[in-house]
Order: sequence, then C-alpha cells, then structure tokens
Amino acid sequence: MYSKQPYIAVSSDNGDCNVGWDAIGETLRASLSGELCIVCVECYPGVLTTEVSSQLDAALRPQLLISSEDLFLPPRDLQSLVASVLTDDPVFGVLNGFEIRDFFQQSKLAAAHEQIQNVLHGVVLIVGTGAIEVAPNPDILIYADMARWEIQLRQRRGEIGNLGADNLSESPAQKYKRAFFLDWRAADRVKQRLLSKINYLLDTNDPQTPKLISGQSMRTGLLLATERPFRVVPFFDPGPWGGHWMEKEFNLPTDVPNYAWCFDCVPEENSLLLGFGDVRVEIPAINLVFAHPEKLLGEYIYKRFGAEFPIRFDFLDTIEGGSLSLQVHPLTEYVRKNFGLSYTQDESYYLLDADRDACVYLGLKEEIDPEAMLLDLREAQRDSLEFDADRYINRWPAKKHDHFLIPAGTVHCSGKGSMVLEISATPYIFTFKLWDWGRLGLDGWPRPIHLERGADNIQWDRTTKWVENSLINRVELIATGDGWREERTGLHELEFIETRRHWFVGSVCHQTNGTVNVLNLVQGEEAIVESPTGSFAPFVVHYAETFIVPAQVGTYVIRPYGRSQGKECATLKAFVRQES
Repeated sequence: MYSKQPYIAVSSDNGDCNVGWDAIGETLRASLSGELCIVCVECYPGVLTTEVSSQLDAALRPQLLISSEDLFLPPRDLQSLVASVLTDDPVFGVLNGFEIRDFFQQSKLAAAHEQIQNVLHGVVLIVGTGAIEVAPNPDILIYADMARWEIQLRQRRGEIGNLGADNLSESPAQKYKRAFFLDWRAADRVKQRLLSKINYLLDTNDPQTPKLISGQSMRTGLLLATERPFRVVPFFDPGPWGGHWMEKEFNLPTDVPNYAWCFDCVPEENSLLLGFGDVRVEIPAINLVFAHPEKLLGEYIYKRFGAEFPIRFDFLDTIEGGSLSLQVHPLTEYVRKNFGLSYTQDESYYLLDADRDACVYLGLKEEIDPEAMLLDLREAQRDSLEFDADRYINRWPAKKHDHFLIPAGTVHCSGKGSMVLEISATPYIFTFKLWDWGRLGLDGWPRPIHLERGADNIQWDRTTKWVENSLINRVELIATGDGWREERTGLHELEFIETRRHWFVGSVCHQTNGTVNVLNLVQGEEAIVESPTGSFAPFVVHYAETFIVPAQVGTYVIRPYGRSQGKECATLKAFVRQES
C-alpha cells in the first residue's frame, strides 16, 4: 500500500501540461510577441542543456542563440576561485556565498550583452545555468528544473560533470560533493529570486518525455501544498550495509543488491509531483520551502532557520543486512567553525520493525580509556584490522517501537536486523565515520573515515548509565482521551526537535501550533487525515508513509481508515520545540 508516487492534484485537465518537444515548441511559438523577443531558459545544474538548446533552437529558430555556460571562467580559473570552500577533504566542503554570477568571465558576459543589443528583430534564445545573468529582463522566462535524485543518477552514469568544471570522468562522490557545496547552493539562490517570475516551468527529468507547464500552474500547485497534508516523492538507494525489509514491504525492484536508505521526507533532496489529469510534473520539493516558507514552516521556524526545512525523516534498513558505520555527529560549535553551519544533526532512531537479535550501538561503556579506543580505531583503519566495538561501545537490544535518542557527540550506529525510522535535524551531510567494519563500498573502494574529526566531537561522558537513563525509551504519557493516548518519546533536551506518539482506535485531534508537523504512520495499515472545517480534502496515508502538515493548516484530525478501522494505529509526530 506504500505509495511511491504521491502527488498534488493541480488540474484535472491533461491539456494544462504540454508533453513532448513538439507540443512545447508549439506553445512557446504561440507566446512569442513583438518584433524582438528575448527568451531566457534558466537551467538548474544537471539539466542536459545541449539537448534543451537543440530542441528549442529547432522550435523557435532564433536569430541569436547563446549558451550561458560558454561564458564561464575557464575550468582552471574557476577551480582556483573555489578551492578554499571545496577543500581537499573527500566528503566535506564549506558552505559559502558564491553566486552564479561568480562563474562568469566578465569580458565574455559583456560581449554577450553587446551581441544581444545588436539584434533588432526575431528571437534571441539564451539557454543554460546563469542564463538570467545574460538576459536579466527577458520577454519570456523559462525555468528548466531538475530533481536532486535524478542529478545524482546522471552523475553516477557519467552523463554530467559539474558546473563550469571539466570533470565528466571524475568519481560520482566527488561530483556530488562539488554540486552539494557549490553548484546547488549558487543555483538555489537564483531559483529563490525567479520562482515568482517565471513564465514556464520545464521538466526534463525524463529526457524522452519533457513537460512544460505555465509558471502560474506551478505556483498554484505550490500554494495548494501549503493548505493540506502532503507527501514528497521517496527515493531508495542501496548501500554496503543495506537490507531487504523495504524491498519486500514496499514492493521495490529487485535489480539492486539491497536497499540501505530511503529518503522519505527530506525536502532538499526529494521531489514534489504536481498532477495535471493523468500527467505528473516533477519539481524539487525545496521549491515549496523557497516559495512559501512561512505558510509551510510557520513564523517561528522561518525566523529561526530561514527558508530551510529543519526536520528529516528517512529509513535505514539493516534487516538481512549489516551494521551501519560506527559514527558520531559534530557538535554545533564545531560545524559553525569548520563548515559554516548554524546547527547540527541531532537525531533519533525509531524502530519500525526489528529481528529477534536486532541491536543499536549507542554510547560508550563505563570507564573506558579514550586514548586506547582511538588507538585501536587508528590501527584498525591503518592496518586493516578488526576493531572490537563491543569492548568500547554499548550494544542495546532493539525491538519494534523502541526509540533511541542520539544528540550530537554521541557515538552510535544501527546494528544488524533493524528497520529504523531516523528522525533528525537537517544540517546537510555532516556525519563522521569512525569505523566501517572493514568493508568496501558498493563501488569496490573503502568509504572515507573521519576519525580525527570524530575524535574532536565524541562526548566521552556519555556512558552506559547516562545513556540508559537519558536516551532509551524516554516515554512520558502526555494525555489520554476516548480511544487515544499521547506520549512524548523524545527527543533529548539538547535537541530542538520533539516527538509525540499517538496510539488510537478512534479520532485524534492535532494542532500544528503554528509550526510544520512531520508524521509517520508507524502502526496500522491505513489512516485518514481530515479537516474539521473541510478546509482540505481527506488525505489517506498508509503504513510507514511520512507526511507533512504545513504550519498554516492548524487543526487536523487523524483516525483509522479502511482495513485499519476498529484496530489500534499509531503515528509518530515530530515538530520544532518552540522556545519561550
């Protein structure tokens, strides 16, 4: 029952979306006006700009065609410019303020402006990332967007390099790192300026079936999403420790060795599908955060974090798999000083399911010698030896519905046999691996270990007794009613996210209290989310599905539905704890 293609219905008419280059060309030709028409196609990094340019060249027959990326700095000069923020670390860079305009060679950009001024009639077509810098005031503005997951797949297939870089043959990990810290940050700054202005949205995630909708249709879809519960599009990825629970439970393809991760609610990474009759248009879910941050997040979160979605729900599957890497997340001051972040990845593990011998590694044993542990870790990494994790790290038995809290600085990992719903803050990708059990990644190479960074962040006083008292199943009854009870299950006082679990056989009334709520149906086959005032259509969710309730929704009601009627269900809800 788990839906892998949830969408927001914008229109019942297929005709509101142009499908295929012929239909797209016809619509764009009809929109041309005046003796001179400047058409700007701003492209998110990862769009196959050569294909887009070729198709629109054939459709519009411009007097002048400019590729914005031909005006960039030479790759060597760009590399020198950005080297300090990309660093020589294989995984981590530094968040920065680079803009798309910084990629351009100013003399080439000035020459392009002059070329455009010299065209007196016909069509001028500018295509590529940074096209808006070449034509700041176009007559027609098209935004060619791209899903983050599709970009990663193109990187892995060797179809794309990075923006302004001559690195097509570089490893996918290095291309991802550069895109994460440079390309996507700069492109998102452009996107935030343009979303309210674009005339058309172009979806080329499937290059064989491009789609075009009006900018107004896109904006309508984004506004609709703020008024009701919705889901983003999950994506699944194998890993060296991956399991098979999701494969079976969610009916996933069996053409990969396993499924380690599922990003079920990470708006910066996930997509949002907009429905036009039977047609679906894919856009990055972060567009919604950019377009309507206060409606979605609430005033408090927006003022505290800006246009960022601070809560992440993802799945970690080790059933019939292996343990995750032994790891630690950096402290807030460390990420602020080293990476330019204002908050860190506090998190928790909620057990959706577990084998009989499932476990979670969490915290250090009493009276261990930190120097001895670090020495053993270094020797294991250097000499390909085994690290005796059980000598230093607590291994706790784990069962379904257990909740383990993991504030930053706590050594941890999910052991074998666990199906984890990971709930965390969303400060990008900062996890320091201490030990990876001596195995290789799926690419046949060892995964990067960040032992020295980890050593700088391990909180050595988080030992057995403290962990048992502070971090495991800290369940507190909050309230009860007719057919329901509400429990606080976490997170720790050091963390800004709070979680509440509701068990129910009847209707439960919820309040967003002015902040975005993220929920997962952790027990029961189906539930339905309804508005007591009818402000949104009833929304059905299935077991293990994560869904978002925007801050402005206010009051909503959840009850068992379909095959779950008369049976006990449970949701786990996360929200940002508001400080007085």
